[in-house]
Amino acid sequence: MTTTPSTLPVLVVGATGSLGGKVVDELLKRGKSVRALVRSTTDASRLENKGVEIARGDMLDLDSLVAAMHGADAVITTAAGYTRGGKNAQDIDTVGNSNLAEAAHRTGIRRFVLTSILTSDQTPNVPHFWHKKVAEDKLEQLGVPFIALRPGAFIDQVASMGGNPVEKGRMMWPGKTSVPLTFVHTSDLAAYLAAAVDADAEDAERIDIGWDRPVSVLEVANLMADSAGKPIKVRAVPSAVTRSVGALAGRFWPIVQDMTAMFGWFETGRYVADPRRQEQLFGPPPTAEDAIARLTNELVKPNHHIGVPQ
Repeated sequence: MTTTPSTLPVLVVGATGSLGGKVVDELLKRGKSVRALVRSTTDASRLENKGVEIARGDMLDLDSLVAAMHGADAVITTAAGYTRGGKNAQDIDTVGNSNLAEAAHRTGIRRFVLTSILTSDQTPNVPHFWHKKVAEDKLEQLGVPFIALRPGAFIDQVASMGGNPVEKGRMMWPGKTSVPLTFVHTSDLAAYLAAAVDADAEDAERIDIGWDRPVSVLEVANLMADSAGKPIKVRAVPSAVTRSVGALAGRFWPIVQDMTAMFGWFETGRYVADPRRQEQLFGPPPTAEDAIARLTNELVKPNHHIGVPQ
């Protein structure tokens, strides 16, 4: 569906988060008017200083979402209770996403852009993956004109699970290090989400987002070592240990069980994107070498004694 750019604002849900903040910047670079959904207790001064309109509301308050979407052209949501944590995490990913779909339906939003997850439709045993699939289906059931971007794992987060890998000379990984996976860089995904507002896509498209190829964590470490000019090893936690800890801790912290199921899915080798539609809409996907070189540069900026190829 070909769309005509609008002067009406794009509402960003999750704008105070890492990905959402980058989406705001990408929209502003494109000359878009931006409105951000921000909870009543959250400081929005950084967004206001950029000229972003603030709509106070909450994903668990349907009326506030309807008010926030009133007069908006499009919605981009990067909100994820799973990554934010807190007592309402699951409600945000279930009730909250359902409320967003209902509000978009009521207000006649031209396009709704959902940040989904790669292979979410194949993983009913990974709750935060499956919640995204359910959110996609809810939008479709209500007839909301949407597209869902399904990115792979965020390399920014994965590489730094055990601290800065360039500083420490190692990465941590719970499971097998040799299985190829799809990764994305947060900045690249933000650019795609902003572009998706006016992309020539069909309603209800689910679009995989990744690099030119899947890579293993071991290859990530080797590419990062090449960029940083120093050795970077991978310290793996055996899968059996990860599962045992997940089973025990999951009784008290469901998020641990969720995470364990996710890493178990990674080990199947099926967490792999098909980037053909991504390329049609947004151009050639980044190479693994380029994305990791950029990430390495970001990680070493505070340490100017480490040389990074440009």
